Amino acid sequence: MAAPRIIAGAWRGRLLAAPPGLTTRPTAGRVRQALFDTLLHAAWARDAVADRHVLDVFAGTGALGLEALSRGAAHATFIDNDPAAIAAIRHNIAACKAEGRASVRGADALAPPHGGPHALILLDPPYGSGLIADSLAALARSGWIAPGALIAAEFGRADALPDDITPLADRSHGAARLVIWRQA
Repeated sequence: MAAPRIIAGAWRGRLLAAPPGLTTRPTAGRVRQALFDTLLHAAWARDAVADRHVLDVFAGTGALGLEALSRGAAHATFIDNDPAAIAAIRHNIAACKAEGRASVRGADALAPPHGGPHALILLDPPYGSGLIADSLAALARSGWIAPGALIAAEFGRADALPDDITPLADRSHGAARLVIWRQA
């Protein structure tokens, strides 16, 4: 797999480090492009990125949160529990010189520490894991999700959506399914 790159914005083209091995699956560039095109151009999402606090959960390389920062987000918080992923995220933040606009939490998304509310939540758990509903419930209990936040999640194409999601956008890109909805 080719190393991920920032697609657009201030850090366009910057190569991102990925943890060795197969435990991390970076979000494909075409999926990130589709996500941010939607967030920047859909009528219901035009203010979703610029000057917002973004939470990147199951962050892996940090590509989603760094893409948001590259496109003008005020701050990104990255949550992952894999030490190799955390090291890669920290390396990528430093390479982008974004230390003042980013924080990394080494934590399980099902038992996150308490945090402040974020307006945009980006989730990319392993396909077929069924972790999205449980992690969102845990993040909400811990104060991470602002009222009315936009949530964007990457599912496997065959994964079932949780019952309480009403998608604003639902598109497939190869093996990935990108779904965006607003927190009730």
